[in-house]
Amino acid sequence: MTDTLTPAEAPAAEAPGSPRQLKRSIGVVGGTLLTLSCVTPASTLFVVVPDLFGSLGTATALTIAVGSLLCVAVAFCYAELGTLIPSAGGEYAMVSTLAGRLAGWLVFVLSLLVVMVVPPVIAMGTADYLAPIAHLDPALTGAGVMLLATLAGLLDLRANAWITGVFLVLEVIAAAVVAVLGFAHAERGPAGLASLEVAGADGRTDTVTALLVVSGLAIALFITQGFSTAVYLSEELENPRRNVARTVLATLAISTVIILVPVVAITLGASDVAELTGGDISAMVTAWSNSAVGTFVSLCVALAIVNAGIVMVIQNSRVLFASARDKAWPRPVNEGLARLGRFGSPWVATLAVGVPGAALCFVNLDTLYGVTGVSVTGMYLLVAVAALLARRGRHHHTSAWRMPLWPAVPVVLIVVLGYILTQQEPVHLAWTGGITAVATLYWALYLRPRRTTRWLVTLPDDARD
Repeated sequence: MTDTLTPAEAPAAEAPGSPRQLKRSIGVVGGTLLTLSCVTPASTLFVVVPDLFGSLGTATALTIAVGSLLCVAVAFCYAELGTLIPSAGGEYAMVSTLAGRLAGWLVFVLSLLVVMVVPPVIAMGTADYLAPIAHLDPALTGAGVMLLATLAGLLDLRANAWITGVFLVLEVIAAAVVAVLGFAHAERGPAGLASLEVAGADGRTDTVTALLVVSGLAIALFITQGFSTAVYLSEELENPRRNVARTVLATLAISTVIILVPVVAITLGASDVAELTGGDISAMVTAWSNSAVGTFVSLCVALAIVNAGIVMVIQNSRVLFASARDKAWPRPVNEGLARLGRFGSPWVATLAVGVPGAALCFVNLDTLYGVTGVSVTGMYLLVAVAALLARRGRHHHTSAWRMPLWPAVPVVLIVVLGYILTQQEPVHLAWTGGITAVATLYWALYLRPRRTTRWLVTLPDDARD
C-alpha cells in the first residue's frame, strides 16, 4: 500500500490565467481503493440488488453476470480513452475530444444526473441498516451521511484513500459472510440459477422472460458502474498512461466477484422464491445465523454506505471542478467551482455536490433508479462511440493503452446498448430525454455562440504530447 501514500510533489507555480490542475498524489493501490469504494459492493448488494430480486427473482444473478460481461467491453473503452485523455472531466473530456463538443456536453449532463442523484438515494438506505441499534428517520440520516461525506471530501485525497480503504475491508467482510452463509444453507442446486422464476403478486410463481432480463440490464450495468471513477481520478493518478487502465480493469474484476458471488449464494440459500423476491437480505442472514451476525452485517453495510458517500462526493466534485475549469458556466460560477483548498481539493465544487445531495434526501426519488439506469446506458453508448473514433488522426499515434479486438468491441457495444435503451420504461426515457433536451438548449443558446470562450476541454500539461 506504499503507493497510496506517495508524497505529493508541490504543485508548480501556475502562470497567470492558466487552468488550475489537480496534483498527482495516488498510485494504483490508492486509486483502486477509491474506485472500489465508489462501486460500493456491499451497499450495492444490500440497497440496489434487492430491487432486482423483486423484479427478476432467480434470474438476478444471470442478469448481473451478463451485465458484467458487457461492462468488460465498456471497461476496455474507458481504459483506452482514460489513458489517451487523462482528465478529471472523465467521460465528457474523452467524448468532447474525440466525438465533438456537443456529444461531450450531453455526456456531461448524463454523468451529472447520475452523480447528483445516486449518492443521496444510497445514503437514505443507511437508516435501514442502523435499525438493529437505533430507529432513525431515513431522510435525516441520509442527509447526515451526505454532510459527513462532504466534510471528508474536503480532505487530502491520500487521507481519503486510507479512510475508504478501511471501510472497504469491512464491507468486503460483510459480503463474504453473506456468501458463506448462503452457500452453507443452500436450498437448491446450481440449476436454480437458470430457473428464471419470480414470485407473482397473487402468490403464484411467474416466469422471468428474456425481455425482462434485457430490461434489467440497465440496472445491472449501474451496479458495477463505479469502475469509471478511475477515469475521474486520472488527473491525480501517478503515471496515468499505465495506471488508469490497470485501475479500471482491476476494479471491474474485483467488484464483479464481490457482488456476484453473494448474489449467487443468496439465490441458492433463500428458502423459496417468495423470500428471494422479497429481497430482505438482512432477514435471510439472521435466519441463517443469529441476530448478532445479522447486526454485524447490517452495521458493515451502514459503514459501506458512508464509504460510498465519501467517494461519490470526491468523484462528483472533480467533475464539477473540471467543468468549471473548462468554462461550462457563466464566469462567476466557473471561478467559484474551480477554487482549490489548502488540501488541494476543489472545496467549492465539493460543497456544491454534498449540500444539494443532503437536500435531495428529503425528496421522493423512487423513480430515479430507472432514470439513472437509462442515463448510465446512454453515457456508455456515447463513450463507445468515442472509443470507435479513438484511433483517428493524431490520436492514432498517441501513447495509450489499446483495447483488444478494436473496432469490434465498441461496435458490438453500441448495438447492444442501443437495444437495451429501447427496452426501458417510457417514463424513464421521457425524463432522461427531457433533461437532455434542456441541456441541448443550453448548448445552443449559451455555449455554442461562445465557442471560443466556453466549454474548452483542458488536459493536464503532462498528458499532452
